Order: sequence, then C-alpha cells, then structure tokens
Amino acid sequence: MSKMISKPLVLTYFYLFIYILLSSGVILYNKWVLSPKYFNFPLPITLTMIHMGFSGLVAFLLVRVFKVVAPVKMTFEIYATCVIPISAFFASSLWFGNTAYLHISVAFIQMLKALMPVATFIMAVLCGTDKPRCDVFSNMVLVSVGVVISSYGEIHFNVVGTVYQVMGIFAEALRLVLTQVLLQKKGLTLNPITSLYYIAPCSFVFLSVPWLLLEKSSMEVSQIQFNFWIFFSNALCALALNFSIFLVIGRTGAVTIRVAGVLKDWILIALSTVIFPESMITRLNIIGYAIALCGVVMYNYIKVKDVRASQLPSESIPERISKDWKLEKKSSDIFIPNNSGSASDIDVDEETPLTQSTRLSHIGRSQVGNHGA
Repeated sequence: MSKMISKPLVLTYFYLFIYILLSSGVILYNKWVLSPKYFNFPLPITLTMIHMGFSGLVAFLLVRVFKVVAPVKMTFEIYATCVIPISAFFASSLWFGNTAYLHISVAFIQMLKALMPVATFIMAVLCGTDKPRCDVFSNMVLVSVGVVISSYGEIHFNVVGTVYQVMGIFAEALRLVLTQVLLQKKGLTLNPITSLYYIAPCSFVFLSVPWLLLEKSSMEVSQIQFNFWIFFSNALCALALNFSIFLVIGRTGAVTIRVAGVLKDWILIALSTVIFPESMITRLNIIGYAIALCGVVMYNYIKVKDVRASQLPSESIPERISKDWKLEKKSSDIFIPNNSGSASDIDVDEETPLTQSTRLSHIGRSQVGNHGA
C-alpha cells in the first residue's frame, strides 16, 4: 500500500489542494471586502496597496533580516529598465482587476479571464516573442466567441466593470511578456520572495499616484471602517498564495497545473453563486464559458506539445507520448529556468507578482528525473 501511494505524491496533491483553496479564497475574500453589500470597503487601490506593503515588508524581513534567501545581483540599469516597467503594469493589472469587483460578479470575472491567453498571445506577437499561427489564431477566435456569448448571457452586465477587467487582463498580459523579454533575456531569475522584495515596493509607489487622485479624498474615518484583523488576514492569504503557487510549480508538470487551474475556475464560479447570491449565472453564461474553455484547453495543448516537441526532436511520436505520460505522473521535477517557454502559456491568479514568470520557466524547462523527497 505504501508503494502504491508514495509520500511525495500525497504531498503534491496536498499542495494542489492548498493552491486551489488559497486562489479561490483570495478572490472571494477580496470581493467580500470590497463589496458595498458586505464589508463595504469600496477602495480597491487602498486594498491593493495594503497587500503590496505587507508583501514587501515580509519579503524584506526574509531577505535582509532572517536571510532565508539571498538577494540577486540587481544593478540600477536592471532595476530601471526591467523592475520599474514590470511593476507599473503589475500595479495596473491589480488596480483594474480589483476595481472590477465593485461592478461585476466573481463568476463573470472568471469567465472574462478566459481571455487571458488571447491577450497574452496578442502582446507576445506585438513584442516579437511569438509568431502568428493559424491553429493558435483559430483557438483565440473560439475563446473570444465564447466570452462574447457568456457576456451576452450575463444578467447584471456592467460596461464599467467589464472594461476594467479587460484592461486588467491586457495589463497583466503585457507584464508577462515584459517579464520574458526584459528579465529572462538578462538571465535574471526571481523566486517568489525576491520578486516580492523588488516588485512590491515599486508597485506600492506606482499605486500611490492613482490613490492620491481617486481615493485619498474618500478616506474618511466616519464612512470607511477599518478592521486590522480583516486586512491582515486578507493580505496574509494573498502572500500565502504566492508561496503555494511556487510549491505547486516545483512539484508538478505543466499539464497538471493547467488542469488544476481549470478545476479552480469551475469551483470558484460555483462557490461564488453560493456565497454571493446576487451573482447569478445563466445557461448562456455556462455555454459561452464552456466554449471559451475548449479554446483555452486546445491552446494549452498546442503550446505544451510544441515545447515538448522542441525538447525531444529525435524521438518518435509514440515514444514521446509515452515519456510525457510517465513524466507527468512523477511527483516532482528539478527546477531549471530557461528561456524556451512562452509567456502566453500562463493562467493568471491574483496577487502573484512574478510567480507567473516562474511558471513560465517551468513550462519551458527540460523535463528531468524525479527527485522527490
């Protein structure tokens, strides 16, 4: 029995469960905090700044005080040309994404997020990191059609919320592409702690500009309630999500991560309708999202197949399929970052500055033997 169910395999599925739980929890928690119908803290920029400030502080303590990880060799040129622009788009994506919670439901937001591969592929082509392809383009059209159908079936459709969410998606897509173009080409690899150490403070500074213009005047103690434990636990969940994604990436294959992401989306849509009764979903919502999801799954299959084909050129197709299956069943792989991945492979979650870039390297890395604990 112990041979059939190994400890590393159980640990891997435990990490996947924690990832799905935290990812869903952060989204639902943010919605609850921001929604005027519940906790009533309708200040998305302020909430995001709290997350960035907390994450930056924890990262500073881990890097400089407790020395859990060593800082990378960060020059002023790299910081100015890489960290600052990436932080700007990261801050924008969080600002726009969190603002969308004020206007549209969690379920509809998850459906709109199916556009992420479309946005990232467009940005990758514009930046020259990917090439236009008919098969990928057809999948992008399928995803777009599905999202349009889902939007048409939305009962509480809100133009402002939809625009904010789409803007957040494209800002995040551009950040992912810039991460690949700027950081990886310079040979700089950041883990979740060092990425927070450099990205979070810079994002905090960028967010302070729209905060001064849009939310500072609304910060009246008589109208806005502030509960320390609510915001502390909310920021802690967002920070824990970063680390859980890193653990999942280090122990699973690219296909497993995508399956977990799809499962998380469906669970989140179902949970949101229970926790927030006003967020109703229609049959047209589900049909449209299912169509979009088919396009996303087909796109992910194409990208994973391309990467593996480029890594194993001398093997026959049956041998390659057999090896892929065995590798995907393994509980963990060595993490060896390289530049062969594509930024458009990423499924994005909340409050994850550079964990997507880590996943990017994971998707593109050499698949090697099992070194589970």
